[in-house]
Amino acid sequence: MTGIDWIKENLQRVFLLPEPAVEWLCMVYSAIQFFDDVADGDTIDRKDLNATMWNTAVGIHQNQFFITNSHHLVPLLAVVILKWQASDQAERAGNADAKSFVWRAGYYGLILMAVSITHGPCFATENAHLVMSLYGEKFDDYMKEFNNNA
Repeated sequence: MTGIDWIKENLQRVFLLPEPAVEWLCMVYSAIQFFDDVADGDTIDRKDLNATMWNTAVGIHQNQFFITNSHHLVPLLAVVILKWQASDQAERAGNADAKSFVWRAGYYGLILMAVSITHGPCFATENAHLVMSLYGEKFDDYMKEFNNNA
């Protein structure tokens, strides 16, 4: 199961998010992964390029969940980007550590907000640890990627 499949499965079956929320969160996840691949110089598949162009310029903005909740989601998206950029700077400077690892997980705050919007803050509070545990990357693997020892 791919990362996006794992996320989608949990958004639908565990957190019972409405389909527009699932679609929006999956578009954002795919865009983040794509841009990370670009930054790392990884090979880019043309269909992924086309999907990312469409989704970031059009699809994300036409999504009903986003339209209804953009006042909550846009500031969080900004923070996700800034955290990723902070992590990337630390990593490229050879300073990858536990803090930069945590900064990379900003996307899961978007999921937590979607859960809160959909089910309310009490449900979100009770399930926040489950949302945050969706972050599948292991710290040891992260540190190995940057030739550090945890």
